Order: sequence, then C-alpha cells, then structure tokens
Amino acid sequence: MIIMFQLTVTLCIFCLHFSPLTNAKTIQGVFSSDAARKSKGQYITKFLFHGRNSLMAYRLEDVTTAVKKEAKLLMFRDLENLNSLNCSRRLSRAHLSITLSAEEHNQTIPHTAASPRAWHVVYADRYTCQEGDITEDLKELRFQIMLFNPNAEGDPLDHFSAEEAGLHSFYLLFLVASVAAACIYSRLLWRVLHKGGPMHSALKVLSTALLLQAGSTLFSYVHLARYARDGVGVPLMGSLAEFCNMVSQVQMVYMLLSLCMGWTLSSRKPQSKPLQWDTSPTSTALAVGGMLIQMCLQGALLVWEQFEDTDHHSYHAHGSLAGFLLVALRVMLALLLASVLYGVLRAERSPLRRDFYLSFAKGCILWFLCHPVLVLLSAAFSEHHRQKVTTIGVILCQSISVVVLYRLFLCRSLHWEVCSPSAITLPFTVSRDRRVPY
Repeated sequence: MIIMFQLTVTLCIFCLHFSPLTNAKTIQGVFSSDAARKSKGQYITKFLFHGRNSLMAYRLEDVTTAVKKEAKLLMFRDLENLNSLNCSRRLSRAHLSITLSAEEHNQTIPHTAASPRAWHVVYADRYTCQEGDITEDLKELRFQIMLFNPNAEGDPLDHFSAEEAGLHSFYLLFLVASVAAACIYSRLLWRVLHKGGPMHSALKVLSTALLLQAGSTLFSYVHLARYARDGVGVPLMGSLAEFCNMVSQVQMVYMLLSLCMGWTLSSRKPQSKPLQWDTSPTSTALAVGGMLIQMCLQGALLVWEQFEDTDHHSYHAHGSLAGFLLVALRVMLALLLASVLYGVLRAERSPLRRDFYLSFAKGCILWFLCHPVLVLLSAAFSEHHRQKVTTIGVILCQSISVVVLYRLFLCRSLHWEVCSPSAITLPFTVSRDRRVPY
C-alpha cells in the first residue's frame, strides 16, 4: 500500500510538473513547421479576452528565418468548427493574422462582444499546407508569447483569462476563513480526539481529509498569486493542489467504505455501536480493497487528464474524457453509499438512529455529488463563468459537508442514543468535563 501511494505521488508530480506549459498565459516554446503541417496549423493556446485594451505580445529570436518561412500567428474565435475544412480553407478563416517580421510586437485584440470571447492562437507558415516532401531545412523558431486582459484601471496587465479572474481572491478569503475557524475549534477537536470514543477513528479520517483540502487551497492560492505576476505561476504548486484534492477524496472514500461495510456485515448482530469500524478480516479486506481500487482508478484518470489538459489550476473543471470519467466515478460512489444507507434505514426502527443515519448520508452524498451536479449546472452559464461556478461551488459544498459531519460526530446527545446506552463508551460526559460544548 505504501509503495502504491509513493508511486501515485511520483506519477502525478512527474506528469503535472513536466508537461508542456501550452496553456499558461506566458508561453515559451518553439514554432515548428513539422507540427504545423501535421495539424493544419500548430496550436499554441486559448485565452478569453475581455475589454477594449486586451493585448497579445510576442518575442522572437530568429527573425530572418521567420521572414524566410513567411511565418505568422493566426487567431480564431471558433476554431472547433473548422476542423472539417482542408488546410488552406481552415487557415483562411482566421479572424486576425499577425506576420512574424519583428523581434517584438504588441497586438491589440479587437473588442467584438459584450461578454468575453475565447480566442485560439495558431502558428502557420508557407509550408503548413504544402503537400509532398520538403527538402529544405525547417528550422524551429524559439518564441515567447504573453497574453493580457485589462485590469481595473483599464491597463493591459492582467494575465488571467476571463474564466480565471477572481479565483485567487476567493482562495485568499477561503484561507482566511479556514484559519479563523481552526483557531476557534481546533482546541475542542483536539480534546475530543485525545479522549477517544466511538467517533475517534471517523474524526481522525475526516480531519485528515479537511487538512488535505486546506492544503490544496493553499497550494492553489500560491500558484495563482505568482501567476498573477508572470502568467506562469508555480506549476508544481498546482500539481500538489490536485494531488492533495485526490488524496482527500481517497480519505473520504476510505471512511465511507469502512463504515458502510461495517454496517452491512454486522447487520445480523445487535448494533449497539453502529458507526464503528468492523474489525473482522472480511470487512477490513473489503474496505481496504475498495479504497485501493478507487485510489488507482482516480490516480490513473488524473494522470490521463493531465496529458490532455495542462491547465493546472483548473482541476475542478474536468472538461476532457478523463475528467468525465472522474465525475462518473464520484457518481457511482455516491450511488453505492446511498444504496447501503437505504438498506440500513429500512432495517432501523429507532427514530433517533434513523435521523442520525439520514444526516450522515446527506453530508457524505453532498461531498461526492456536488461536483457532478455543479458540472451539469455550469453548462447553463456562459463559458467564462463555468470554471468559477464549478471550482467555487465544489469547495464550498465540500466544506459544508465537512461541517455537517463534524457536528454530527461531535453531537453528544446523539452519541448517547445512537452509539451506546452506556456513558462509558462516549467520548466525554457531563460529569467528566462540563467545559466541552455540544
């Protein structure tokens, strides 16, 4: 298990950190005539411009070769609809053509609509649509491209595309709120964990998942804060944010599988402590096996997704096939949990226990279903709002889910009725410590 965990870490970080930065808003690389011929134009990046002072600036090293090859940058607004056309017709549909004839050039992007529009940047030259073999030496051109939106003062200095604007401010506010909540409630949580009790294991796993989510938010903020200055950011931080998010999902799945398998396998026995890990070898093997399978699936899908989409800081968007499969995996987990809890609720006669299980189900299903539901809902919004709706919604919904589960696990009165009729098994009692609130 430890070896698999380390392998997943290595694969994720390697794939994310060393993948090409073709979606960063400061792009460094090479213009290749061979790549342009294979794809009817070398695709460079996409950017959602807004405002009247949007800007694209490029720097080129070998201007002489660029002039000889008749190199140019083409900008399209609806590139996806042109894939069926032949090479020359496809390139002729460009809305803007920029000849690469200078070492540096600033190009203002025309403002054509009230809402932000996505522009695709493509490289082409005289050989792009030429058929047959080419005997000339097609030397590559090193370049740097910077894309800017106007800031609050109207100056073209903002590296963020329209769908990313405001996310780093949200991450900052969320971190401040998280630190404030931690300062208020960490002492109480530490007391409960220190005393043990029926919810001890569940609280530890839940706390670990919460810390990982907080780490993911912190890494995302550091990446975006640097990105705001140079348009590149710290890709490793974006990779770590995605990895922490993945491991937090694994932690939640482990807790749910352990609890649900314990309920299922102990349903023939009196359930004096229903929310306890069943320590039988069968239930332990099922829980650990399910966790490992889920971890391998999610890790493989995340690695696959990064080969298709290298925009590290939009990991909640999941617009590729691998991202769709990740969403489907969360839906299946939620359905599995719902089916198990439905069976438990039907067999339970105690109203208090039924209420406890129902609240537990709501908190857990919210954690797993918020992402698929928000992805579907975001389709009703404009393109520049979809990523923000999904990212902010997922973080807030999963935070609400954690709060619901914490309140449920720490609720002393429900523990008395649900976990055991004996005060000895409770995490704390009134006679032991009157300072601990409900």
